[in-house]
Amino acid sequence: MAKPVVAIVGRPNVGKSTIFNRIVGERVSIVEDRPGVTRDRIYNTGEWLNYEFNIIDTGGIDIGDEPFLAQIRHQAEIAIDEADVIIFMTNGREGVTAADEEVAKILYRTKKPVVLAVNKIDNPDMREAMYDFYSLGFGNPFPISGSHGIGLGDMLDDVVQHFAGISQTDYDEEIIKFSLIGRPNVGKSSLVNAMLGEERVIVSDIAGTTRDAVDTTFKHNGQEYVIIDTAGMRKKGKVYETTEKYSVLRALKAIDRSDVVLVVINGEEGIIEQDKKIAGYAHEAGKAVIIVVNKWDVVEKDEKTMKLFEQNIREHFLFLSYAPVVFLSAKTKKRIHTLVPEIIKVSENHSQRVQTNILNEVIMDAVAMNPTPSDKGKRLKIFYAAQVAVKPPAFAVFVNEPELMHFSYERFLENRIREAFGFEGTPIKIFARARK
Repeated sequence: MAKPVVAIVGRPNVGKSTIFNRIVGERVSIVEDRPGVTRDRIYNTGEWLNYEFNIIDTGGIDIGDEPFLAQIRHQAEIAIDEADVIIFMTNGREGVTAADEEVAKILYRTKKPVVLAVNKIDNPDMREAMYDFYSLGFGNPFPISGSHGIGLGDMLDDVVQHFAGISQTDYDEEIIKFSLIGRPNVGKSSLVNAMLGEERVIVSDIAGTTRDAVDTTFKHNGQEYVIIDTAGMRKKGKVYETTEKYSVLRALKAIDRSDVVLVVINGEEGIIEQDKKIAGYAHEAGKAVIIVVNKWDVVEKDEKTMKLFEQNIREHFLFLSYAPVVFLSAKTKKRIHTLVPEIIKVSENHSQRVQTNILNEVIMDAVAMNPTPSDKGKRLKIFYAAQVAVKPPAFAVFVNEPELMHFSYERFLENRIREAFGFEGTPIKIFARARK
């Protein structure tokens, strides 16, 4: 099930990014967490009262050379499109401004719940200032302080109350759900049509033709599938065409609802930075991934071209080293038959469970081959391991002291597990846990 999406909307300098960082629990403005993952962090995952949700900081959506009020309006409109619940952020020190009223006018048009927050109310003496904000017409405003973390709990209590009314489409576990993500005009709609064998999706050379994600079900050799088509990652119009970050926002819900994510690349144009940004979220969401190189029919090639192109992919997508690469042409349907078997394989690996006794044999053989690391006279000791989850497969390794589990040794264990059990196409997670 897709996580609900919460957007923080408001004019500049009201503290949107501060509140965003408070909710996600860390400072995340433009960070690279691991080699190969490069994407702009205007979204992240928050949690409150056992609810997980995606959260968008619209302050990070750069509209370019648009006038001041036009930028605010466009950012709010993007939030309205993508969010299930909207936090309308204002500044209690400055009172209600014309820009606040501009944002309010836009939010009046949405049928989505709006939670009004008055930021920078740093002490009780300032609470009288918030009464002016009732005039915005969104009910009781919540006095908060982003710099001190005051009042966020009450605000989030109100936010998560609205999650119950959000409708989600659920499918049976046996149905394989996959989405297509990628920049505009890489051929996602054409690929959907080629797989379905009919023109169900509008295909055009104009980027942004497909406006919204569309679910399409089909059956192949007795197996049922749902295609969550995200061809409309960037809407037609100046705002969306000049806002590359929007393509990531459009992918969030579809990826969350998917078991398998097809990262579609234009074989004619090659790899660009935006491809890596879009693929980064699929990886971090723990989904099975296939890299699909489309438009392979128009690439001038010899017997080495495919191998060299795959090497280039591996160098750029270090964090997707486990993902298979499929070369095809949606237009001519050449090699299109190779895609469904890969989807089945990575889906099965994504939900694969391994027997505990065999897993521990693999782990102990790995330790015998490469002894555990030590630090300051203390050596890591591994007692046993167990698989604790699927989608993606996750393994708890019980040890004497978890802090002795170095990242490089964790990666070594992951490689040994992959050699033993496959897991092609799916990330796997390893957690060091103290034995109790």
